[in-house]
Amino acid sequence: MKKHNFYAGPSILSQYTIKNTADAIIDFAGTGLSILEVSHRSKEFVAVIEEARQLVKELLDVPQGYSVLFLGGGASLQFCMAPFNLLRTKAAYLETGTWAVNAIKEAKIFGEVDVVASSKDANFTFIPKNYSVPADADYFHFTTNNTIYGTEIRKDPDVAVPLVADMSSDIFSRPVDVAKYDLIYAGAQKNLAPAGVTIAIVREDALGKVDRLIPTMLDYRTHIKKDSMFNTPPVLPIFSALQTLRYYKQLGGVEALEKMDLAKAEVLYEAIDSSKMFVGTVTDPEDRSIMNVTFVMKPEYKELEKDFIDFAATKGIVGIKGHRSVGGFRASLYNALPMESVKVLTGAMKEFEEKH
Repeated sequence: MKKHNFYAGPSILSQYTIKNTADAIIDFAGTGLSILEVSHRSKEFVAVIEEARQLVKELLDVPQGYSVLFLGGGASLQFCMAPFNLLRTKAAYLETGTWAVNAIKEAKIFGEVDVVASSKDANFTFIPKNYSVPADADYFHFTTNNTIYGTEIRKDPDVAVPLVADMSSDIFSRPVDVAKYDLIYAGAQKNLAPAGVTIAIVREDALGKVDRLIPTMLDYRTHIKKDSMFNTPPVLPIFSALQTLRYYKQLGGVEALEKMDLAKAEVLYEAIDSSKMFVGTVTDPEDRSIMNVTFVMKPEYKELEKDFIDFAATKGIVGIKGHRSVGGFRASLYNALPMESVKVLTGAMKEFEEKH
């Protein structure tokens, strides 16, 4: 039975990425060696990381003066690295979910943190509006997409200070005005590659302005100077990321990906909004994520939630159980997920509703 993979991360990858990665595990670039065992300093792998870097710049239209880094530690390490390198006296943060909460916690180690707005009291079911960012903040940090709660910010904010963003779960799903940012970071395991590598896009002239001593491995300048090769990089995830980036370029870039993602989200949200059994947890269409769609059953059908997950499994649908802090269901519509899978899910929803 064909599987329809809605897991939130690690998540679905394109067959292009999976096949090419599988081939390279057997024989990488005709070397007779597996990508799992090849030297990261071999000319064949250096070519991989250089092409991946250039494709990130091309797909996101990264201006001059920025470096693209391939790092370890996931976005969770970036919660620390960002303020370590950029926070001099005060930073502004928007609190929109679990990962924003974690980022705020780390930033407070390094200086004053102004939480300009929060939706915590409503279990993060909306994106705060009409907040002000202090002009004396070193940067404004926000999480673009909240995988757990199903909210998303799909525009680059207009504020008077540089931006820092965690784009782990929606990078490459829309064009980004990179010039507004001092730092963009993204764990790969949602829209790019297997877990193990993190992309960081860093404005070079934003660095070197803090007074504190930064440990070598936590200093972005270390990794810029060494082309992400200061220590052994996560070779396999970087190779897989390159395959995904090539695939994205073949599809037409982020503009084409955004159209496909919007179309998939429209189909699923329409099915939820027209249902007598299911209801979305994010009610404002402006705040709804097109990457992670969260929904529950109406109170009178609540006891059927597990039954629906079991029913969906008979259709090959996996990964739709909601996070424990929200409950219900979560369907992740990352770039690699085909429209076919969305239609299988909406068909299962309709069939289950008719039966009950």
